[in-house]
Amino acid sequence: MTNDALSGSTLVELLRWRAEHQPEQLAHTFLGDGDTVADTLNYAQLDRHARRIAAHLQSLDAAGERVLLLYPPGLEFISAFFGCLYAGAVAVPVYPPRRNRNLLRLLAIVADSESSIVMTTGATLARVQPWFAETPQLKNVRLLASDVVVSESLDHEWLAPDVDSGSLAFLQYTSGSTGRPKGVMLTHENLLANAALVYAAVGHAPGDKYVSWLPTFHDMGFMAGILQPLYGGFESVLMSPASFLQRPLSWLEAITRYRATTSGAPNFAYELCVRKTTPEQRAALDLSSWTVAFNGAEPIRLETLERFVEAFGPCGFRREAFYPCYGLAEATLMVSGSLKDGAPVSKRVDAKALLDHHVVEGLGEDSRLLVGCGRNLGSQKIVIVHPQTRLECAPGEVGEIWVAGTSVAAGYWRKAALTEETFHAHLASGPGPYLRTGDLGFIDAGELFVTGRLKDLVIIRGFNHYPQDIELTVEKCDRAIRPGCGAAFSVDVNGEERLVLVAEVDQRVAVDLNDLRECIISAVAEEHELQTYAVVFIRQGSVPKTSSGKIQRHACQKGFLEGSLEVVGEWRQDLTTDDSSAVLSLEETGDLESWLRQEIARALQTPLAQVELEKPLAQYGLDSLAALELTYRIETATGASLSVASF
Repeated sequence: MTNDALSGSTLVELLRWRAEHQPEQLAHTFLGDGDTVADTLNYAQLDRHARRIAAHLQSLDAAGERVLLLYPPGLEFISAFFGCLYAGAVAVPVYPPRRNRNLLRLLAIVADSESSIVMTTGATLARVQPWFAETPQLKNVRLLASDVVVSESLDHEWLAPDVDSGSLAFLQYTSGSTGRPKGVMLTHENLLANAALVYAAVGHAPGDKYVSWLPTFHDMGFMAGILQPLYGGFESVLMSPASFLQRPLSWLEAITRYRATTSGAPNFAYELCVRKTTPEQRAALDLSSWTVAFNGAEPIRLETLERFVEAFGPCGFRREAFYPCYGLAEATLMVSGSLKDGAPVSKRVDAKALLDHHVVEGLGEDSRLLVGCGRNLGSQKIVIVHPQTRLECAPGEVGEIWVAGTSVAAGYWRKAALTEETFHAHLASGPGPYLRTGDLGFIDAGELFVTGRLKDLVIIRGFNHYPQDIELTVEKCDRAIRPGCGAAFSVDVNGEERLVLVAEVDQRVAVDLNDLRECIISAVAEEHELQTYAVVFIRQGSVPKTSSGKIQRHACQKGFLEGSLEVVGEWRQDLTTDDSSAVLSLEETGDLESWLRQEIARALQTPLAQVELEKPLAQYGLDSLAALELTYRIETATGASLSVASF
């Protein structure tokens, strides 16, 4: 297997090579509504747009500067990203905030990266400009609309940047709004090395075609949807996350229509496709071209894979196409991957032994079924290590996953101590440096199994949420919530990760716990686009902490599951819906209010009796997925045009 562009040492050289040797080849197609082509770019056009944007940035002396990319889904982001690289600037991709949502995260990233320029589209600039003008921390940031500043007059102004394989290409931010964001420093060498690993591991070839709805500001969406197709020289068909979430069938229809060979998503997306499509809709699909269906970014569930094969096997989808994998931004993206055309590997282990970090064959209810995340890729190295002793684990032991190789990032932006701790770890016997992933796992017959996390990340629907961000939101709800005395974590409920919030209540403050619970659920949905499964109020002074006063979130999770927390009030979402009742159309219902109650209950997966139209939707904790589903159903049934932000 060969790739003629492998000789390039930077992404600039790679795209320039494509533009010179394959100028008319289609690089990217964007489906504006998940169906209709809204925009296309061939390699010559992408190169030309990048040079024009770069020339403008160079006129602003932007070389080495961090440029925040604030783009909605679309091809403008790709042009702007390469425009930064062509200018020798450092790209900082961030999703645009809606109203005041995510504004704290944006402020924290601007401050940490010291971005002096923000680039976006003209339409987005008009929307965010008032926020920037009203926010003291953003007043000195220069705002640019890349689709406005680009002109033909800049065609001959661009100068090739002074960059090499070790130059910083972009910062991938992984943290939230607590004022401690972490920008992973990815060099050209990191990006090309990981692209080469993926290309070889999945057996890509120039004739392949890729379809993606994953957000391009996210590591998986960027590496798989933009960089891998560029590296391999094949077309990428992109659609917005909202298009998929509103109508999961649109993803599978795009794979069918464009005869895609590679596509993928976190586990929840495959589950959603099974739940949200009908046999009649599936009958029109042809998924026989799909040879690599990668699954990563959250726990992979064998039940989901089996349900997907059962539902879409008649459409030509093969079980062997599933490609479980494991990765993280600190390693650019992929660390391990399955064997192409091999069925997913699973292992049933004793659940109690696993809690004690031992791997023992399991049976029955006390067992846990794990799906393997593939094998080590290329020349990199994976070792399983005791986190405290830094000794390599023996076979049959669970430890922290450590990784070494060219894909491992340069570190965290301007965080020397944290970089040393995370990226420069050495085994007690001396070998290193290794990246400490913070994830727990073991290797069995060469297959990596991920079992849990040392770090306290909450991973829901493939996205990382830092618990301290969520806990801060909860604290702000009322003075009855004791600061620094709560925990946010996730639990498995019916095969899906759900959010649990535990908070100490100040017994000296009179408060209605029902009102407080509604406030918390609404605030978490608004700030983090998450639906809360349970809110637990516990006795003052009873939250588990370390001797130094840090919250023990894993102990809180264990206490919640075992029922040992000192509870003064508790609420859990009722996920038992009445499956015996038929789902009626608006015409069949004959009453708009009754139909709306039905649709809200479906979106929230809650009993109809619990839905009161008099209550604001925010009080139900409507997350982004539920809001998009509900918006789509209402628009389809009524013909009305609704803004998602209005939910």
